[in-house]
Amino acid sequence: MAVQEYKCPCCAGAIEFNSQVQKMKCPYCDTEFEMDALLAYDEDLSTDGNDQLDWNPEASEWQEGETDHLRVYSCQSCGGEIVGDENMGATKCPYCDNPVVMTGQFRGALKPDYVIPFKVDKAAAVEGLKKHLIGKKFLPKVFKEENHLDEVKGIYVPFWLFDADAEGGVRYKCSRSHSHTEGDYRVTETEYFSVYREGRIGFDKIPVDGSSKMPDDLMESVGPFNFSDAVPFQTAYLAGYLADKYDVSADNSTARANERAKESIDEAFRNTVQGYTSVIKEGDNLRLHDAKAKYALYPVWVLTTSWNGSTYLFGMNGQTGKFVGNLPCDKGLYRKSFLIASTIAAIAIYAAACLFFR
Repeated sequence: MAVQEYKCPCCAGAIEFNSQVQKMKCPYCDTEFEMDALLAYDEDLSTDGNDQLDWNPEASEWQEGETDHLRVYSCQSCGGEIVGDENMGATKCPYCDNPVVMTGQFRGALKPDYVIPFKVDKAAAVEGLKKHLIGKKFLPKVFKEENHLDEVKGIYVPFWLFDADAEGGVRYKCSRSHSHTEGDYRVTETEYFSVYREGRIGFDKIPVDGSSKMPDDLMESVGPFNFSDAVPFQTAYLAGYLADKYDVSADNSTARANERAKESIDEAFRNTVQGYTSVIKEGDNLRLHDAKAKYALYPVWVLTTSWNGSTYLFGMNGQTGKFVGNLPCDKGLYRKSFLIASTIAAIAIYAAACLFFR
């Protein structure tokens, strides 16, 4: 399968996409190149490739099926072998550290429609983790000092972007309560209503993660991405970063797109039901039609830390800088704080009761 490396015409060094200047830049002589100047590299991506993988016949020690999902590439700079899984689209040579792009992963129907280039760099991702630890009340104190940053990776994550029209209705059971005093009694009257909302909503670019490797909750939390920064896909944007092609098809992603659309419809209709004491959804009848999907690569920094025998995964939006990730909890401190809060609440209730019954 073909690999692409971008060489500096001035010093022959490997060049890569620089998120700060939004251009290709040589790290050796600092020469910068406009992205449009590299369009010729991608002229053949719209045609299907006839790539063939030939394994070394001496590798007979592999067990049957072990190599089915592996691919071997040759670095154009040093000749070293680069081994990855069948979805790897961009990486760095483990021997000379030069960025390489597996162009065969983006040919024909596999070619993305759009890419959002990285806007924040690796240093910002590391700094984001430090800021993420500030002000976390129940974070173990030793975690900041003892956690070890194992890996920081800039990854272009494949996303399906769904456009669709939705129509239908939602039915709610609502109530409205009024209270008044009659003699020595406090009387509450409750009225019940059946409320129905119906309408049509159009959706543009509902994002669904197209990679089974990336946790869905992390990818959805690191969003949203601003599509106004998206540009037509070029492999040059991938140089210096990791990238995977999708391994979850558009058809297999529609269920999640429908779920996210339904959540948005529920919220939109629910916001129109006002003036009631309680609102309970009883049922809906929603339909999606004219759905279309586009394929895009979105930038994400993935950070991995280890502490106390556990691994913690964090994500940073490579466009906006939004940082997310779960942290360990000091259970002893949490229980102590809960006990103190419960005690204070009990004292307050007791004091209020004493005043009331005096």
